[in-house]
Amino acid sequence: MGALRAACRVATSVCLVAASSTALLAQRDTARGTTTIDEVRVRIARDAERSVLDLPFAISRVSPDSLRPQLRRANVGDLLFAIPGVQVQTRNNPTQDARIAVRGFGARSAFGVRGVKVLRDGIPITLPDGQTPMDWLDLESVGSVEAIRGTAAALYGNAAGGVLDFRTRDAATTPAAAHARVWDGGGARRAQALASGTLESARGPSRTWLASVAHTRTDGPRMYARQEATSAFVRGEGSVGGARIRLYGSAFDMPLAENPGALTAGELARDVRLADSLSVARGASKTVRHAQLGVSAEQGTADDGLAIAAWAGARELDNPLPFAVVNVDRRNMGMWVRGTSTSQLRGLTARMSAGIDIQSVNDDRRNFENCVGQATSARCPTAGSDRGRLRLDQREVVQSEGAFVRYEIGLPRTLEASVALRWDQIRFRVTDRFVTTTDRDDSGEEGQTAVNPMLGLTWRVRPSLSVYSNLSSAFETPTVTELTTQADGTAGLNAVLKPQRTRTLEAGVRGLLGTRTWLDVALFEARSLDELVPFDVPNAPGRRAFRNAGRTSRRGLEASARTLVGRGDIGVSYTGSRFRFVDYEVSGTRFDGNVVPGIPSHQLQAWSTWRVQRWFVTTDVALASSVSVNDAATERADGWTLVGLRGGLENGASIGRWSVAPVFGVENLLDSRYASAVLINATRGRFYEPAAPRTFFAGLRMDVR
Repeated sequence: MGALRAACRVATSVCLVAASSTALLAQRDTARGTTTIDEVRVRIARDAERSVLDLPFAISRVSPDSLRPQLRRANVGDLLFAIPGVQVQTRNNPTQDARIAVRGFGARSAFGVRGVKVLRDGIPITLPDGQTPMDWLDLESVGSVEAIRGTAAALYGNAAGGVLDFRTRDAATTPAAAHARVWDGGGARRAQALASGTLESARGPSRTWLASVAHTRTDGPRMYARQEATSAFVRGEGSVGGARIRLYGSAFDMPLAENPGALTAGELARDVRLADSLSVARGASKTVRHAQLGVSAEQGTADDGLAIAAWAGARELDNPLPFAVVNVDRRNMGMWVRGTSTSQLRGLTARMSAGIDIQSVNDDRRNFENCVGQATSARCPTAGSDRGRLRLDQREVVQSEGAFVRYEIGLPRTLEASVALRWDQIRFRVTDRFVTTTDRDDSGEEGQTAVNPMLGLTWRVRPSLSVYSNLSSAFETPTVTELTTQADGTAGLNAVLKPQRTRTLEAGVRGLLGTRTWLDVALFEARSLDELVPFDVPNAPGRRAFRNAGRTSRRGLEASARTLVGRGDIGVSYTGSRFRFVDYEVSGTRFDGNVVPGIPSHQLQAWSTWRVQRWFVTTDVALASSVSVNDAATERADGWTLVGLRGGLENGASIGRWSVAPVFGVENLLDSRYASAVLINATRGRFYEPAAPRTFFAGLRMDVR
């Protein structure tokens, strides 16, 4: 706690300086007019756009660049900064996505995102078994992020301990406009271009279009962490027969990504740039190609309408790991349909929403012996080849079907009650196409079903302030990878591994205080049965298996506030977590009362942006308490404080048709040495994935209309 108090003093000092500067600038800008905060509206509640003041969930919406201009968007944490209840652990490992946890759900992830439902414009990125590869998400085209901070299975089904929806930015209102950005710093170089426009039509609604492409090349903040990647995103929108149609397309190519692995405590203290020698020796890395297409259509109004979406994608992955070379050829597809109907009933407004979701993923998986640096043998028969004998060849299919119904009734803008119910079925099927001489067969099938209700109440205390509460539930199945990896080498699916089930009681208040301050406070208690816990397989470095903890308890406080001071913005968020094992035994050892690893008990994030004419300066401060790294709570990662500073032109200087806006900044200003992510229950003491050291960077944005 001493480190946390010291960090709090640093954060407070920075914020006070920022606030004072903003206040002085506000005096200079008074004549330019008064700015107010608009009421927040979202689409994430499986409806047409709604005010968050009408919804009985802890919901946040952020528009990153409007509050903190000229974001680097180097990782998803830049976009999720200062959302209470959301923790992002940046691994600084180009083969691993950032670990995203919402109220602790997702903290177990060894790669990708688990336990949190992730969407892009309402279309799921999350696969039916709960896996979410985030590498192909084009961050440059994201205009806002909407988040449900809590169990939302009654609306979204499996792995909805929280929900994040990345929304595409609005297209330009002119027929065509474009901007380009370049960044350089910390060994990373990034170039991006985005074009968009609106085409007016005298015969009907306008049509919009947007296209974005970005290329990143980095030497990494650590040894053996080079990466080269290109992402692209396109969206078109228009009307056909009275329905609003949107087309989406994404592509991602990463031909180079090195895996530096995790460090021991001693290595972290010695040099944060180090890499795991075994990962380097065995050539651990990843190459990816990914593409996805989607279409959605909406007809009717927000109160009475029908919407449908469908998508299909393909992914090719080649992933050398210390224990094997993993090759996956994936095909996924899905669709959802939902409708809304509203009626008046004796002065009350009755609103019913219902929908169905169908998804499937089909993986053709093959594992080979990793022969990097190995002598010729039966396992590695070809001299000089990195890929040896085939050791696994199977097809993994996961299918899910879900249906939900929600009914809301109340007095408009006063009191509203909600009830929702959802049924889900997830089916796993593995077909083993590689039977060894011992006739081991890993084929198997398993089905898991869940019914999740939700009850909620919202009271508009004032037109711009509401109080809400809800009782909700969630479930999370093991992913197909988790089901097929058994520590003792048993064949087939892990029949002992159960889905995790959670019940949550929540209450909160949010809204406007006056016209210039937005406040959001939530309290919750969640109890989970059969929590999914990862651990390293003995004598197989890098290979993870999973087990269930009997019961866990989560209690938390989330608070955030944003205020306007003249032409400046100040924001702060705090997340307090008390997560404990209640009933958990492993091989005769009890862990009851131990803290659930991977999540800090305290997290504070604050920012301030102030402006003089076209110029801006933004200060970001983030701090967290120490984190347990294993179930036994015998070792912890230290707490940390992170300060960033960025400044430049927000609205560029005009040069002919072009507008040019430079930006300069520094991340990790204090050069803090800490683990920005931890690997839970790792063997060999390799729990720690280090943060990047102090990094200076510069960028340039160019706009043309």
